[in-house]
Amino acid sequence: MSEITRIKSQIISRFSIGGFQIRSEASIFLAQQLQPLDEAERKKWITNVANHVQGQCLKLPVVEKHHIELAIKEANNTGLDETESVFRVISAFEVPSYVYNEEKKKFLLDNDKKSLLAAPDSKPNYLRERYWVLWQKTCRHESFAQRTTPAIIEAPSSKKLTLRKVETLLSTSSMNDVVLLGLLTQLTEGRFHLEDPSGSVPIDISEATYSAGLFCEGCVLLAYGKYRDGVLKVHEISFAPPEKATSSRSFFGNINTWGGPSKTLLKYSENLAELEKASVEHSIVFVSDCWLDNPVVLDKLGQMLRGYDDFPPVAIVMMGPFARMNEDMYSLKGYFKKLGEILSSCEKLKAQTDLVIVPSIDDPAAANIMPRPPIPSALTEELRKRFPRTILTTNPCRLQYCTQQIVVCRADLVTKLCRNTIHFPKRGLLEDHFARTIINQGTLAPLTPIAFPTHWNYDAALSLYPTPDLVVIGDPCQAFHTVEQECTVMNVGSFPKSKFAFKVYYPSSKTIEDSQIPDEE
Repeated sequence: MSEITRIKSQIISRFSIGGFQIRSEASIFLAQQLQPLDEAERKKWITNVANHVQGQCLKLPVVEKHHIELAIKEANNTGLDETESVFRVISAFEVPSYVYNEEKKKFLLDNDKKSLLAAPDSKPNYLRERYWVLWQKTCRHESFAQRTTPAIIEAPSSKKLTLRKVETLLSTSSMNDVVLLGLLTQLTEGRFHLEDPSGSVPIDISEATYSAGLFCEGCVLLAYGKYRDGVLKVHEISFAPPEKATSSRSFFGNINTWGGPSKTLLKYSENLAELEKASVEHSIVFVSDCWLDNPVVLDKLGQMLRGYDDFPPVAIVMMGPFARMNEDMYSLKGYFKKLGEILSSCEKLKAQTDLVIVPSIDDPAAANIMPRPPIPSALTEELRKRFPRTILTTNPCRLQYCTQQIVVCRADLVTKLCRNTIHFPKRGLLEDHFARTIINQGTLAPLTPIAFPTHWNYDAALSLYPTPDLVVIGDPCQAFHTVEQECTVMNVGSFPKSKFAFKVYYPSSKTIEDSQIPDEE
């Protein structure tokens, strides 16, 4: 008697005791899920699943496969509320959008129906919302915050700066000690301007000094200087001051700003926090440039997947492009089938691990605009048939593991920022400058729409405000990880170009492990 047949017999016997008749398809499915476990653990799971099926109050005493799938999901989430999930993938098109109301000084949920074919006024609107996010947090910073009650003793060094708007400058001919927050643009060729919702002003940056970061056209900058004869002579350029996520979230309360079915933010879930702390061995694997059309790359991916079959992670996030050569898009269907054949032999992964597929801009079949929709399901049918826990998602996407918030984006962001910066820093590490830029800008794309095209209506999907716990970038440049404002920023690098290296994240300790598939001797 085979192992599957023996387990199937145990399942049928246990369900018969409860008065249920289980379909053959359902019993085989459950047997396959339980096969990697030892005998004692199997019996415990069979009883647990049977109890959950009984709790479903079926109209007929016939158990189908979907009843078993639901029971397993419920068993995994035992002890959690209905909307509290251990791991969830959130599409870019499911991310809630909040707009800042300057009069009420608060963020309001934008319930307007959105379309990829945006109206013309959507372009200034999304740039304006980026500006207001940075404006409101800058106004709250201790350097700019206005005192609401008179001080008994005011130290000379405690002088507050005044944050100006462009309309204030345009109403005068000269002004000293100007601090202006504005979008860096070229309204005329070769001449930079700072622009805010009230207007624009030309700037002279020939003698300006720069703080750390990569300053690009399309960034919102904080400029200090003097205004003379219609031009702002800039002495210092920096980003808007940073703000830790705990401070940012306090202005939203417990509203779910991250996405997912929960009405409240799971960041505050005590149940998930305890589970996260206890699950010290749980990990998430990130790998980029998964060229399935390259036999060597496919072989190395197979070695990685089979290696993790003994110690299944919570999820394996595979980022594109999934074919190096731009062939007929339907050839990708065969490559995903080969990946499915590899995964079909990994029984523990099939039972315990989610496979998250994140497309690149080179994958079919969408325009070079972010956020990018998932790879068409028709191309991954064979993969999903062999590995049912495959999740096709957008680029970028959001992950929620227990209380942690993770953003994943497959784009050449480091390369684009370096290519478009108006001032390349001479000191410090590139990864620190990159992390400082995207965290302080509060977006994955602090660039012009020409350099980084985005769907205007879905710019919220690129937002990094409030700051998440982990930002994962899939740029082919050298891999790195660094920390900025209690947020870990990680570049996975290219799997084929880095001698088959990838990254492993351990949420419980918030640590990152550099891993690599060794060369065959």
